[in-house]
Amino acid sequence: MIRGSEKRTIENNVDRLFVDRWSPRAMSGDGIPEAELLTLFEAARWAPSSMNNQPGRILYARRDTGQWPLFFNLLVDSNKAWCARAAALLVFVSKTTFESGKPCRTHSYDTGASWMSLALQGSLRGYVVHGMQGFDYEQAKSALNIPDEYQVEAMAAIGLPGLIQELPESLQARETPSERRPLAQTVCEGRFSF
Repeated sequence: MIRGSEKRTIENNVDRLFVDRWSPRAMSGDGIPEAELLTLFEAARWAPSSMNNQPGRILYARRDTGQWPLFFNLLVDSNKAWCARAAALLVFVSKTTFESGKPCRTHSYDTGASWMSLALQGSLRGYVVHGMQGFDYEQAKSALNIPDEYQVEAMAAIGLPGLIQELPESLQARETPSERRPLAQTVCEGRFSF
């Protein structure tokens, strides 16, 4: 698997962990042990959250299990084309309130932090970890029995790296780490001035 630091331009001194992580689609089609998934979930568990609320929840299905079709059928067709070779599919949801019932404005932000922790841990262990929004959110809420006080955030596919040539031809050219816009277009000191 290509490392992001081999293709990306770094503007400031940052650990390669952040630059090497990217979102490939080529996966081998092999399963991964549940213990390995639990390691990724453990990383997600330790993400920071407002007032230690921990609003993120992860629902998952491993390939070759009875749960797999339920999750796989949530995907749009373009994602089904490459996710068919994933080892696991995940749905991230966030609890929109604190235990007191008071709204938690940072539920999505905090759940995003747990996703990033999971993605970095997966990258460190050599897995493909690819987040996506290309799925039916309403169907996910209904089919997975997600209560109203939870919001569906995103899906992710996890697997062992595979061959680019096994991807649909339309995706092969895109199978490379993407660049990022310059930092000056993302960060400003003081008032909004982009």
